[in-house]
Amino acid sequence: MSTVQQPDPRDRPARLTVGVVGAGRVGPALAASLQLAGHRPVAVSGVSDASRRRAALLLPDVPLVRPAEVLERSDLVLLTVPDDILPGLVEGLAETGAVRPGQLLVHTSGRYGTRVLDPALLAGALPLALHPAMTFTGTPVDVQRLAGCSFGVTAPEELRLAAEALVIEMGGEPEWIAEESRPLYHAALALGANHLVTLVAQSMELLRAAGVEAPDRMLGPLLGAALDNALRSGDAALTGPVARGDAGTVAAHVSELRRHAPQAVDGYLAMARATADRALAHGLLKPELAEDLLGVLSGGTPGTPGTHGTEGDAG
Repeated sequence: MSTVQQPDPRDRPARLTVGVVGAGRVGPALAASLQLAGHRPVAVSGVSDASRRRAALLLPDVPLVRPAEVLERSDLVLLTVPDDILPGLVEGLAETGAVRPGQLLVHTSGRYGTRVLDPALLAGALPLALHPAMTFTGTPVDVQRLAGCSFGVTAPEELRLAAEALVIEMGGEPEWIAEESRPLYHAALALGANHLVTLVAQSMELLRAAGVEAPDRMLGPLLGAALDNALRSGDAALTGPVARGDAGTVAAHVSELRRHAPQAVDGYLAMARATADRALAHGLLKPELAEDLLGVLSGGTPGTPGTHGTEGDAG
């Protein structure tokens, strides 16, 4: 059950015609969610076959048209294109006169605030940055996942109520991000979510190489518990040989990775160093055990592998 206070009906945006420029994984899902709230998707643009299939799946009967025509038909335009494309797209739409005064122009980039929409602002558009902190699949399940999803929101003061209302109508919860903080906010999400996928995929590959038939079933409960513990307790949830200072175990890990998965060594060492730093800072890693450990992580070998850390946690 959402804890976000529902906006006063007088602050809710009127029923809007909605267009999508860029039928990637995000745009069609947001438009479909707005449709459930009573808005009306009227146009979508997409270039690739995959984009067209997504649009047909999530927005059936909504015509595929050129970006300029999307703006022509829509009161609310979702610009859901890759970050590096967004500035040029906005400039091009503004220069060609496609932007109408009073039109809500919403981008979903985590990196940018509303300043990237300045060319359209000069043409009279109303700029909003609404970034859903969610991973998308390009399927109808994405619409369900928006329930309770946080959105990183940046908007001019006079549009804050409209931005909040749109997010809540999509089932989300607005989190206000200052313009200058958007890159840091986005880096934090990428560090946690994008890198997590890489780590999990590498872990599953290594487990298969070790003979585990169902690495997903093995990792599911472990990773679920680790994530829950980390969200509840932060650094206090750190476990495993690095946090314990088991230099011999870490050296064995590195040796095995060099033999079986050399492409994973750099990542393992980088994460182990970061883990050691945090464990030391929070008093979890004893300083007298850190020297051998840090030596291993710098490419050496432990002096005398000890027998400490016999609690045997799964990490």
